[in-house]
Amino acid sequence: MTLAELKGIWKTYEMGHTLLHALRGVSFAVEEGEMIAIMGPSGSGKSTLLNVLGCLDTPTRGQYLLGGQDVSTLNDDDLSEIRAQRIGFIFQSYNLITQLNVVENIEVPLYYQGMSEHDSEVRAIELAERVGLGHRLGHVPTELSGGERQRVGIARALASSPLVVLADEPTGNLDTKTGAQILDLLMGLNQEGVTMIVVTHDSRVAGSTHRTLHLIDGAISE
Repeated sequence: MTLAELKGIWKTYEMGHTLLHALRGVSFAVEEGEMIAIMGPSGSGKSTLLNVLGCLDTPTRGQYLLGGQDVSTLNDDDLSEIRAQRIGFIFQSYNLITQLNVVENIEVPLYYQGMSEHDSEVRAIELAERVGLGHRLGHVPTELSGGERQRVGIARALASSPLVVLADEPTGNLDTKTGAQILDLLMGLNQEGVTMIVVTHDSRVAGSTHRTLHLIDGAISE
């Protein structure tokens, strides 16, 4: 089943009297259970594409279908709801809340969904154990290693059972050994059925996915 589909996506910015085309007619589909890598040099449009995929930005032209719904023309409130319910985000810099412990950080998306305190705690503990942090539940981010912080970020991304998980350089801040462990975790989750799109510079990460899309000057290069 197709979970996400981009059809002729353009994103254009006005820079004074100049038009900057960050995306140029990007089209591809993501099937349920796929793990796709997006690669490209700096300035190729990867961040813009990730923002469109994550409903953080809307395209200038084209259509974006997510779970069969056209989200390319929705307003900010509707996009916020889509992000909360259908999309999980994993960040290179983790983006954890320093005052919250592991369980509480994982619970954040569930808070916005209105889940009860008991149910969200049970869900968060289950996810923490799933990513190998069952022994670190009460620790805050400053007490965790980089790899452990990223595991928290991965668990948080899964909290709302999203249609798709978007990972932005998930191994970018990690040493080689830890990065390999995080890659193994992501691959294991994908094998369990989690659909993922991974933006990466790491050829090891790209080589572990089902396919790689190369973005050059805002367009997919075959």
